[in-house]
Amino acid sequence: MSKQEQSAESIKSASLETADISHDKIEELHTLTSRIANELERSRIAQYTELLLRPWKLIGLNLLSGAARGVGIAIGFTFFAATIIYVLQLLGALNLPIVGDYIADIVRIVQRQLDMTTY
Repeated sequence: MSKQEQSAESIKSASLETADISHDKIEELHTLTSRIANELERSRIAQYTELLLRPWKLIGLNLLSGAARGVGIAIGFTFFAATIIYVLQLLGALNLPIVGDYIADIVRIVQRQLDMTTY
């Protein structure tokens, strides 16, 4: 084999390797961009940007969610406080030595606050 044939053969094999490498890199890039596109679609970035372009809708949604959160907190605290008062009344009825007096004082204070008319 002559030098020219060896040179041509080595160039041919190098170009095949380069083609394989570039094809692999293109495949890898394609899967990576597909994965990124799927993640962006799942994160609903398009809907978020649409919402940012409409500030009045964003303000309305924030007001509505804030009001709902406030009502939920008020209802939850009401149930929580009622449960605590009920448990304290039950413990006060047991006439425990030191704890019973303390709980009775707390229940009396709460009852006095509930009976007061502040208007």
